[in-house]
Amino acid sequence: MSKDTPMEDADATKPTPKPVKNENIMPSASADDASKYPDMKLAQSIHRLSMVSSGKLKVGDLSSKILPDDLAAATMKRILSDQNTSLYKHVRDSMLKGAGDVSTASDDELAKLDETNTKTMEELEAKVIDSRENAGEMEVLSDRFDVARFAAKSLTKNVTYDSYQKVMDLPKLSSGKVIDSLMECSRVSSFYGDSKKNKELIEKAVKLAEDGGDWDRRNRLKVYNALSKILARDTKGAATLLIDCISTFSCNELCSYTDFVLYAVICNVLHLPRTDLKTKIIDGPDVRSTVADLPVVSSLVNALYECDYKSYLSSMVDIQPILVADRFLQPHAGYIMRELYVLGYKQFLDSYKSVTLESMASSFGVSPQYLDLQLSRFIAAGRLTAKIDKFGGVVETNRPDKKNAQYRDMIQKGDLLLNRIQKLARVVDL
Repeated sequence: MSKDTPMEDADATKPTPKPVKNENIMPSASADDASKYPDMKLAQSIHRLSMVSSGKLKVGDLSSKILPDDLAAATMKRILSDQNTSLYKHVRDSMLKGAGDVSTASDDELAKLDETNTKTMEELEAKVIDSRENAGEMEVLSDRFDVARFAAKSLTKNVTYDSYQKVMDLPKLSSGKVIDSLMECSRVSSFYGDSKKNKELIEKAVKLAEDGGDWDRRNRLKVYNALSKILARDTKGAATLLIDCISTFSCNELCSYTDFVLYAVICNVLHLPRTDLKTKIIDGPDVRSTVADLPVVSSLVNALYECDYKSYLSSMVDIQPILVADRFLQPHAGYIMRELYVLGYKQFLDSYKSVTLESMASSFGVSPQYLDLQLSRFIAAGRLTAKIDKFGGVVETNRPDKKNAQYRDMIQKGDLLLNRIQKLARVVDL
């Protein structure tokens, strides 16, 4: 929070006066002040229930803390406590397959909750009208936020969008409060998996923050932006943002700190050089403090750094269900696993000019036939600069000279540019 502090007289003997609050600066919505709804922990539970229902996860795949035996019952009870009837019906009708005998509310009970929600919404709207007529702008703003937050908890996605839009349409609204509204609304879009809307809201918030947001809002917005980039599979862009605010994380309303560190490690291991991986991830104090909660991820990164490729592939097998169980990482689980394979194979081959398939397979703890299949696929896709001598059973690396690679890239781009100019010339001649 920004404050103006009075100047202190060097000769004064009286105690230093307390800082005076600047009423013209709107306070930032810290993690404690941010809306609790929608509950992103509930979103994770619904995602995991969906994965179990579809057969992509089994209860025994992960610890009981992540995937408890009563996941279905606890999730339905949590949704019902929020009185979100539309969400309750969706989960009840589409995600309870194979969940066992789960007690659910009847349609009559849900209809009564709908009536209660309608009445509550009418009362909240009446408070807004009363504040507009009998109070000031701050009271109207507070009441409008109450309406939007109730909608986020108990009503549909579209009603919530409209409610937050009414907050942002208020006259004389500070840019800080607009940013707060955009971030809260982006959580709604993230909760319901509306990636397009989420990206749009975050981009608006980022632009406003660049023009005049305070430090706390900009810092929290980095986390929102990073998770938005993960959803868009921009892991490199997300990696930079995640590592930048890992020591100042305060967005518990968006995800837990353990989950945040998981995202930071997964994204950065794909892109950081070995030296930076050591200083920022392996030896990073903020990451080390959560190692006990992320043993599989820690084993993966350490095995890669120490070139223990057999343990590295073993850790990859263990990390796959962790990726599937997370709502931000699951859509990209296949991509992440593929990139981890490429990363391990590339690091190994960079140490050799040639190596036998049998020796390399032994290092990774797999059969030569499996390794041959994997390498040939990545070589054909241009992900590994090597070739396989099938007759001799040897993998030969073919690392291109950097200058030659830049030269070929320049020639290729030049050809594309000339082709476009020729096409444009023909259009102009017509």
